[in-house]
Amino acid sequence: MFTHQKAPQFAARPEAPDPAFARKFQEVLGGKWGEMTVAMQYLYQGWNTRLPGKYKDMLMAIGTEELSHVEMIVTAIDQLLDKAPPMAADDTTGSTQAAEFGHQNPQHTIVNGGGAYPHDSNGIPWSGAYVTASGNLMADFHLNVTAEMQGRLQVARLFHMTDDPGMKDLIRFLTTRDHMHQMQWLSAIEELKADGLDGLPVPEAFPLEEEFDEFSRVFIQASDGEAATEGRWASGPAPDGRGDFQSALIQAHGEHTDLAPGDPRLYGTNPLMETRGLIDKAKDALK
Repeated sequence: MFTHQKAPQFAARPEAPDPAFARKFQEVLGGKWGEMTVAMQYLYQGWNTRLPGKYKDMLMAIGTEELSHVEMIVTAIDQLLDKAPPMAADDTTGSTQAAEFGHQNPQHTIVNGGGAYPHDSNGIPWSGAYVTASGNLMADFHLNVTAEMQGRLQVARLFHMTDDPGMKDLIRFLTTRDHMHQMQWLSAIEELKADGLDGLPVPEAFPLEEEFDEFSRVFIQASDGEAATEGRWASGPAPDGRGDFQSALIQAHGEHTDLAPGDPRLYGTNPLMETRGLIDKAKDALK
């Protein structure tokens, strides 16, 4: 069950209309790394998890908080669109500038009547394909860290694209919560390990005997960038605790395979003589 409270988690009050910034701000609403994505991602992870207790409860709490961020951003975009003249011909104040119309999103007025919508800054609709809820909390929590990092990165960039004090305060709040959420997911990953629920590699339950152990900790040097082997990933203890990293030049371990001629009824380009023979056989078979 969900309930709604009118008062926002944080004030979303831009001091002046700015339809151009409203368009930019759509990215952190309906873009791939926007608030709609993280809200749905955390909620679906929570709804679908088979593990009762603190992890499920935490997912539901943060997913619901992210829904409140969706509402705050929508409200801010709506206010950024207030008093923005929808058509230059109707402008009676003399304040309309051609540049303003060149940078705003016409769908804000034509389609939405001066409101926000579940699209990114280029007007591309938000997609459920952005949401991942795999059922494996270790895998999902790592992705959630990335989502919060990408979201904070984008909001931090937007901070430098506006001079509106109200919008800057809202962005400060969003970056603060993204900071917290990054630490939250990193802590949740460590707690999963401590609780013995999962570890590396993901999925930990898949039997290691099914792997080729000789390839499991080898950094393959497949580029002529020599510095690649200087990193922590090419020498020293591996994070899975089962040995040390090594590095090796890439090499072929398989044999070249020539594909057999295709079905002649598909009319692909096959070796000439074999194709003729196959066509004749196919014709005989169809008689």
